[in-house]
Amino acid sequence: MPCATDIGEILAGWAADGTGRLVTARLDIPATMTRAAPLPPGLSPGTLRALERSGISFLYSHQAEAFDLLGQGHDVVVSTPTASGKSLCYTLPIIEALSRDPGATALLMFPTKALGRDQVKGLEAMIAQAGIEADVAAYDGDVSAGARRLARSRARILLTNPDMLHLGILPHHTSWSSFFGGLRYVVVDELHQYRGVFGSHMANVMRRLARVLRFYGANPSFVGSSATIANPAQLASSLFGRPVRLVASSGAPSGHRTVVFMTPHLVDAVSGLRGSYMHLAAHVAGDLTTSGLQTLVFAQSRRGVEVALRYVRDHVRNKGMDPDTVQGYRGGYLPALRRRIEDGLRAGGLRCVVATNALELGVDIGSLDAVVLAGYPGSVASTWQRIGRAGRRLDPSLAVLVGSASPLDQYMVSHAQWLASASPERSLVNPDNLDVVLGHVRCALFELPFEKDEPFGTLDMDAMEQVMSCLEAEGLAHRAGTHFCWVANEYPGATVNLRSVGPEPFVVTDVTVGDVLGDVDGRSAFRMLHEQAIYQHAGMPYLVKKLDLDRHRAEVVQVDPEYYTEPVASTLITPIEEQGVERRGDVQIHLGEVRMVEKIAGYRRIRFGTHENLGTGELDLPETVMDAFALWIEVMPEGIAHGSGILARRQSPAGPLPDPVTGDDLAREALPLWVIEGLEGTGHLLRHVACLRLMCDPHDIVPAVGMGDGSTLPVLYLHESHPGGVGLVHKLYDEIAEAAAEALDALNRCPCTSGCPSCVGPPHREDSVLKQATRLVLSIVTGHAD
Repeated sequence: MPCATDIGEILAGWAADGTGRLVTARLDIPATMTRAAPLPPGLSPGTLRALERSGISFLYSHQAEAFDLLGQGHDVVVSTPTASGKSLCYTLPIIEALSRDPGATALLMFPTKALGRDQVKGLEAMIAQAGIEADVAAYDGDVSAGARRLARSRARILLTNPDMLHLGILPHHTSWSSFFGGLRYVVVDELHQYRGVFGSHMANVMRRLARVLRFYGANPSFVGSSATIANPAQLASSLFGRPVRLVASSGAPSGHRTVVFMTPHLVDAVSGLRGSYMHLAAHVAGDLTTSGLQTLVFAQSRRGVEVALRYVRDHVRNKGMDPDTVQGYRGGYLPALRRRIEDGLRAGGLRCVVATNALELGVDIGSLDAVVLAGYPGSVASTWQRIGRAGRRLDPSLAVLVGSASPLDQYMVSHAQWLASASPERSLVNPDNLDVVLGHVRCALFELPFEKDEPFGTLDMDAMEQVMSCLEAEGLAHRAGTHFCWVANEYPGATVNLRSVGPEPFVVTDVTVGDVLGDVDGRSAFRMLHEQAIYQHAGMPYLVKKLDLDRHRAEVVQVDPEYYTEPVASTLITPIEEQGVERRGDVQIHLGEVRMVEKIAGYRRIRFGTHENLGTGELDLPETVMDAFALWIEVMPEGIAHGSGILARRQSPAGPLPDPVTGDDLAREALPLWVIEGLEGTGHLLRHVACLRLMCDPHDIVPAVGMGDGSTLPVLYLHESHPGGVGLVHKLYDEIAEAAAEALDALNRCPCTSGCPSCVGPPHREDSVLKQATRLVLSIVTGHAD
């Protein structure tokens, strides 16, 4: 294991060989001590025996708190750092319940199959140590038909995932009657993973579970386990549909952590072009590995894993080290290989593993010395989750965050203290999104008849009466006295994708081998699956050869390009209903629902790593229409006149000034080009900054620039990418001043001259004033225009 001097020597070595020039900041996080609590009184002999044989003689304070709250009948969410022993918070009460009640059962849900399988061994060991006769079973898509039958008839602890609960368990609940009847605990691990559309679907799956449990007379306790986020109790309550008690003060110890921030060297200060962040991350990982530190590298995609793996292996081979001690870990590897890699990390035989976020979650891989993050993960919570994978005991550890050229990454490596002090993001869900709810009402009706006066979520009796009447008219439901029953032949769950909202999806097929890769929701298909698009599936790139609009099918072939594609869209946006408006100096900021008519007219090819524009292509696709929630920023005539004067002074500080455009001129003269460019750059930056504040993906919020309804004033729209949304723009509207200030700070820190991929995107014209214009718009929004 490393000591502080080991890490100090490595940092000194980087300073000597020039790598240190790429370090932008360093954080030192002191160690924390254990806060212990005695074992709870009155535990059964079996539970005490299991704890003793596991080497557990006391609990951490948060484990004891969770056990006590569950014993009082409360539902609980535990939100403590990585490696703080959250799993014992639910394992201990489950073992105790099974020790005392031979009919008790427990349902545990994990967002990935690997995480669920990892928990099986530990639970089986504790069950055996406690002397309890109980089967522990995994129930997911990899389980054989025979094993599924055994699980239905014998399992007392069932480990599954939301998709299997949605598609394989709830629709067939009668086969699980004994299990549901004895259910004492429902556990949802890695709760922070259920956000946005996925979380909104998950909340409705839990509503359906609650109906089934009521049918079998069960009233289990609900336990959530989450990484540190800003609103764990609110998220858990939204998902469970019931109030919860929060356990957030960790009693687990941690060693001293050093966190280093790096950015690739600047190749061209004018264009903002930087070197490859993957090369830099691999170089850093190779140095750490050959220095004796067991290292985990996080890449952003499967392709990134394979690229970084090759670089790291070359590095250690050149230093005389066996390259086979460096392995990759990602989806697509066979389960047996992933288990061998996990065992190799725990045993210490593997010295470096390059992984996707599959190892971000709580799979047991032992204690590591160092972590390298090749790119910012997208949220503060995920960043600390990954950093926490090293130093899982009291030993010191090192984490290195290598930023790419994206605005989000460059902001993070330039704001280390912000990351140190920032509150983690809020996980937002909208269980009442009508497009989401209606699909799950159909599923719930298939599972059990609805009483005439039975609500579902926020759909009250009157609303449900209307919904059932519509289903009846469609031939899907039948009214039988005071009940509504499902009467259609089809299974409604097959049309509900837990990760999307919208019209019929497009099936993606690899025509080279004839395999169906997956599907893409109908509203995203034109953006992601247009002909010549680079479609990323499970981290592997495919080229779209044909998009069949009639058959809702996309034909792709696997490729290895140096670029990805970005659609060029023309969008007409019309406000439907305004919910709020705020005047901030020379701009107005609105919140409400809008209708978008979008035309994908072409696409750009953007180079990986550097984000250079490699060229464009034209497309001929039909328009799409969607209603969504949006925030929009409208620059008033006074702001345009003021900004034109400022820009003129900055461009000609010593010469005669051109006449500025006045508000009266706007109605009859061409709109100054800087306004459009400034709004486009502002949208680009705000979209990325919003990810910091809202724990969302950049694709969840889409910027678009157009003219205001019925006027000549330009408007920047920031709309959610899904109909109904999950509340992202509502939160951004509340925090627009802070978000704009952070965007302006990121812009001012970027060393480029006219704009680049690290701030506002590359300029499209040689005489562009993109960067200056964006600075003007953001200054007007923040009230700091001079």
